[in-house]
Amino acid sequence: MNYRLLIQYDGTRYYGWQRQNSTDATIQGKIEVVLSRLEGRPVEIHGAGRTDAGVHALGQVANVHLTERPAEEIRNYLNRYLPEDIGIIEVKQVSERFHSRLNASEKVYVYRLATDPALHVFERKYMTPCEESLDLGAMKEAAAYLVGEHDFQSFCTKKMKKSSVRKLEEIRLEQLLGEIRITYRGNGFLYNMVRILTGTLIEVGSSKRNPKDIPGILEAKERQKAGATAPAQGLCLKEVRY
Repeated sequence: MNYRLLIQYDGTRYYGWQRQNSTDATIQGKIEVVLSRLEGRPVEIHGAGRTDAGVHALGQVANVHLTERPAEEIRNYLNRYLPEDIGIIEVKQVSERFHSRLNASEKVYVYRLATDPALHVFERKYMTPCEESLDLGAMKEAAAYLVGEHDFQSFCTKKMKKSSVRKLEEIRLEQLLGEIRITYRGNGFLYNMVRILTGTLIEVGSSKRNPKDIPGILEAKERQKAGATAPAQGLCLKEVRY
């Protein structure tokens, strides 16, 4: 039977979602080890997105084919044997045709900048310190150029074999107490794309770039034209929508 898993994890000590031959410290790898023990055979799970090393998730989704058994039994078994920084929020039996990545219509990522780190002692692993003053108005102006369907090759650290065109439905910037929070909602994201978008917006906010530079960066389709890649710790996959 096909099961859908809703997963949250603290990515601090992991090398990302995707299983790797060189290390067992990946989210996918940890979950597959436990499920393989449950099934008594090798098991492969399919995630909705491959979060980078150090990136967190509140709402990662995966699907896996297992021997039919109660969903709550699967959830309890996973949470009993997985590390404490990986949690299975929900397990549901779904149709055989459901695929967590191929059926996803939107993903929502949130990037958190601590403008006053002293106010966020208990959340320091999930925010990026940014003590310099940022012009939120300029950042919003720059973000407006990025919303819509564009070729985001300039905002990706890998050369794409397939299309690098994606559609961003929304970039929302919020000034909170000691924090700037940036929410990205779109139909898909390239490798490191959210972190490069964030790094570019930070450079706009600190007057190192002009908001009107954004169209030229998109048109160039060259990674070096965009801003720095923001650190992984401030990024979280909030939700996958279907």
